[in-house]
Amino acid sequence: MSDQLTLSLHSRFKEHTDQLIELRWIFVILALGVISLGSRVFPGALPIPAVIALCAVMAAFNGAARAYSRRMELLNDEDLERRYTRFVYAQIILDIVFFTLFLHYTGGIENPFYVFYFVYVTAAAVVLPGRFSYCCAALCTILYSLMVVAEYAHWVPHVHLTDFVSIQRYERGLYLVVVLVSLGATLATCAYLASSIAKTLRRRERELLESNNSCEVRAGELAQLNARLADLDKARSQFVRLVTHELRAPVAAIQSYLRLILDGYVPAEKQREIIEKSERRALEQLALIGDLLDLARLQEKRGDEQPVAVDVGAVLVGVADLMRARAEDKDLLFSVEVEPGLPSVKAAPEHVKRLCTNLISNAIKYTEPGGIVVVTLAQNPNYVVGSVRDTGIGMTPEQMAHLYEEFYRTDEAKAMERQGTGLGLSIVKRIVESYGGRIWVESEKGKGSKFSFALPKMG
Repeated sequence: MSDQLTLSLHSRFKEHTDQLIELRWIFVILALGVISLGSRVFPGALPIPAVIALCAVMAAFNGAARAYSRRMELLNDEDLERRYTRFVYAQIILDIVFFTLFLHYTGGIENPFYVFYFVYVTAAAVVLPGRFSYCCAALCTILYSLMVVAEYAHWVPHVHLTDFVSIQRYERGLYLVVVLVSLGATLATCAYLASSIAKTLRRRERELLESNNSCEVRAGELAQLNARLADLDKARSQFVRLVTHELRAPVAAIQSYLRLILDGYVPAEKQREIIEKSERRALEQLALIGDLLDLARLQEKRGDEQPVAVDVGAVLVGVADLMRARAEDKDLLFSVEVEPGLPSVKAAPEHVKRLCTNLISNAIKYTEPGGIVVVTLAQNPNYVVGSVRDTGIGMTPEQMAHLYEEFYRTDEAKAMERQGTGLGLSIVKRIVESYGGRIWVESEKGKGSKFSFALPKMG
């Protein structure tokens, strides 16, 4: 049961308990009024002291019930619902006993107010779940029958309301039997109808509470999704600004170079140099556009490449052979170690090639001449694990926290190598994670970095 539903049940029991206490005060006041009026209408017939004593006992009981109810308001334990239930049971049962005694002292079967038994049966059906209303109907019938039989058999004195009804009428046994049977049947019917209606209402209340809980959960989920959408919108806006800036700068440079040539400010012998600069900027632009397209395809998890069984070792060796010339140009010690007999992974070949190319290219690019770049590929029980270690510029922990953000490049990286989109590692991370793998980095500023990735083996 949810906390909200439990609190609702406790609140309902508390409300019904207070209503019973209030109604009991009203009954005591009305009983005293009836006695006052009855002593005038039927002088000498009613046992006034006995009725006043009964009202006093009811008032004392009601005061104790009020005190106990206030005490339960301070409790907050798991047994609180059971306490309230037993408390309501006790109140209704004692009320029926008090009311039967009140009927006995005010005319017994001659008193037409016995119809108030129906109020107790209805209240039991509304206040408490289950079949307690049937128990109340049975209790009312039994107590009223005992009172009538005791008065009929003269076990207790009968209070006759003089000139109200003929006493001979209530000395007929058959009539009393018919009255008692009719009362019992009517009370049972009342209990059935009231409990059926109350059961339906309680079920609807529970359904409403559960629906409310469900709506609150959905509202929380929607709030989280809304916050996520706000974050995504903010990221999208920032991404658009970054892309716009990255695209605008090379285009503006190319346009400036061409304008210088067209306006005749560049001598003929310098034009080739300017055109070559324009070409380099155009190639940078093409590289950026290619990276953006790859990143978009990975973000949308679509593309022309279909996952197949890929030999990562063969792909890695092929990429390393292509990169070896660049490493030799920088006089780097470049080595590749691939463990024999590696299992395949399920991935798109172009993605694996792009993964290896970006990591090895970055290691060569950001390692000073004479440095070391070591590429290894091995396996553990579940993954094919690759690593690219270099003795390059390295990074601080603060820089590593932003490493996989789009367009992020450290100041040291920009100073060492002007060319670069800042998208390579973002693409690498998305490639690895799209196939259920992971990537991590170990780095120390000025001492190099080690990028490692793990891709799940094919089963």
